[in-house]
Amino acid sequence: MAIQRRYLDNAATSWPKPEQVLEAWNQAARCVGAAAGRGGHQAAVEADLIRSRARAAAARLLGVAVDRVALPGAATLALNMAIHGTVQAGDHVICTAADHNATLRPLHWLARRGLIELSILPCNAEGRVDPDAVAAAWRSATRLVVCSQVSNVTAAAQDAAAIATIAHDRGGLLLLDAAQSLGLVSSAADGADILVAPAHKWLQGMAGVAILWAREGIRIEPTVLGGTGTASESLEMPTSFAESLEAGTPDLPALAALAAAVAWHHAGGHELLTEAASMAAACGARLREIAGVRVFGPAVPAAPIVSFTVEGYDPAEVAMLLEQIGGLQARSGFHCAALVHEHLGTTAGGTVRISFGPGNRADDVDAVLAAVTAILGSSPLHTRHEP
Repeated sequence: MAIQRRYLDNAATSWPKPEQVLEAWNQAARCVGAAAGRGGHQAAVEADLIRSRARAAAARLLGVAVDRVALPGAATLALNMAIHGTVQAGDHVICTAADHNATLRPLHWLARRGLIELSILPCNAEGRVDPDAVAAAWRSATRLVVCSQVSNVTAAAQDAAAIATIAHDRGGLLLLDAAQSLGLVSSAADGADILVAPAHKWLQGMAGVAILWAREGIRIEPTVLGGTGTASESLEMPTSFAESLEAGTPDLPALAALAAAVAWHHAGGHELLTEAASMAAACGARLREIAGVRVFGPAVPAAPIVSFTVEGYDPAEVAMLLEQIGGLQARSGFHCAALVHEHLGTTAGGTVRISFGPGNRADDVDAVLAAVTAILGSSPLHTRHEP
């Protein structure tokens, strides 16, 4: 008999998508098909309306002005655009060891080439950074602080509001990576000056679009240049916030899905995500009771994420066995977060990460516990070397 599939990788991309999200995506793909901003025929006009609805939905979710919202093709792209379009040669930037490679790698690239100076603040064993460390690291040349609002490894939330206050008091800016928080954390902007989030994680949208917001008065210089469908007679990029940051043909079905996902969120989806976070907290608490299992992060996670290791096993082995034993689809490794594992003591192989979503049920927690117990009762495939 086939093992029931239990999807527990929602922190990477959510699944299954809400039905109305799939319907919106399918309608745009099958029945509209045109490119937004690229024509005056009926289908092109409908495509423009879809993009406008997506932008308005994102602005409503954040509680911000719609003309300060851009919709690039991915959060990694948007974070690169925000970083490269904000910092200047000679600037000092502060980031954290709990951050994702989507910000750490572009910052490292700039620092390695001598274009900026970079300070990477340590985090504690839960993945939290002391806001006072931001103040202590501040220099006269500091222009930007970058941090993940919630760790994608430990689900620890940073005190972004306190970090924003420190930055603003000194004339700097805060760029917030909200990939693991938008849709979960009520104070989404949290005092940030620039915020980026993908549509395909906790928002329950599809890959192909992200949200990039910057408060009034902040100029992000365009670093990706090309067609926008407007002012095509000019070689200069348009000057409006959104158009200057949306070069290239947008993913129309993903835009339609984003608007539907925000509607789902406001129609009760947020409560389902709260239930998922409760499942993660319960799962983490029960795993902590098992000898030989080490759980990372706070007892009450800010996202429905649980990271753990099993004594004697490489995380990759555990993830494989979870699926073989209980159909549990989890992620193992370093989770695109290069530095946090130095502070967790997991540099040998990272962690096993399970992440609950609206499609999960309470018996998925039981299945995790049963599978981990079974793993501990078997022989490791390989000898695991602790750091």
